[in-house]
Amino acid sequence: MTHAAPVSPVDRAGLRQRVDKALTGFLANQRGWLTGVDEALTPVAEAVEEFVLRGGKRLRPAFAYWGYRGAGGVDSDQVVATLAALEFVQASALIHDDLMDRSDTRRGEPAVHRRFASRHRAAGWTGDAEGFGDAAAILLGDLCLVWSDEMLHGAGLDARTLARARPVFDEMRTEVTVGQYLDVLTQATGDTSLERAGKVARYKSAKYTVERPLLLGAALAGATTEVEAAYSAYGLPLGEAFQLRDDVLGVFGDPAQTGKPAGDDLREGKRTYLVAAAVAGTDDAGRTMVEQHLGDPELDEAGVARLREVIIASGALARTEERIATLTETALAALATVDLETEARQALVDLAIAATRRAD
Repeated sequence: MTHAAPVSPVDRAGLRQRVDKALTGFLANQRGWLTGVDEALTPVAEAVEEFVLRGGKRLRPAFAYWGYRGAGGVDSDQVVATLAALEFVQASALIHDDLMDRSDTRRGEPAVHRRFASRHRAAGWTGDAEGFGDAAAILLGDLCLVWSDEMLHGAGLDARTLARARPVFDEMRTEVTVGQYLDVLTQATGDTSLERAGKVARYKSAKYTVERPLLLGAALAGATTEVEAAYSAYGLPLGEAFQLRDDVLGVFGDPAQTGKPAGDDLREGKRTYLVAAAVAGTDDAGRTMVEQHLGDPELDEAGVARLREVIIASGALARTEERIATLTETALAALATVDLETEARQALVDLAIAATRRAD
């Protein structure tokens, strides 16, 4: 069980289509409620629909679903719809993240704050268009977080089952929020230590991408403590590897695949493991270049290329790739320590490979 299957683990059991169907139905109901309040809320409904339904890897519901199945849970559309609520947590985090980073695009389209700023300008409204866009993004991100609760509780599972999962869901959302703050703080303080970069990656992305979704599925299935421990031992290193791949793509990724401009993480001043490793491994001239240009919103392609050269020459890119491989091997080894349903075990192996070898 070392090679990804021809069929994506997100598509197995018709999962992607079932998640999308649940999200589409939920959003249709929410659109009706919003427009019933005021037709002026139609653009809000449209923006959330497009953001949630357009693109997205559906990795978090996949980890949760196969975690549920691996722990002996019985498949049902109600379970899939419940786990689809994770996509609203993801949407909230991304909308807010784009605003904090002043990102122009997401998945090749204008970020939500840019979209609503453009709407303000096109309509010729009074006041500051950028301020309006920022306010709209804050509110839409908050709305998605509220809707994650609503979808979790309204998908049809009984209250006793949901009560087992609720603490995991709550802690996950707290973790990603404080992780976002630590990311902002790290950019403000200029901390480029590997320890800080690792903690930010763990709380901002790693835990809520893999470990918590797995434990959410495990809780719904009434899993044993042995299974929960194995899921954490698999999920934590794999989540970190996922974030490290994201960091590499943020500097070296193809914009046609990532949907964001090349080198955007450098312009945003992200103090990632990749950057921390470069600072630790380069010479004084390299460190000076990083200190002078990291976080420069006007950094041009030539500047991005120079910083890339520092990262490569320092050995940071190779070190990060090695760490991704080691963390993935550690995660896969953890699955061998516990008895899981066969199809789910293979799906989790395939998810690990897909999450760490992706190009988008």
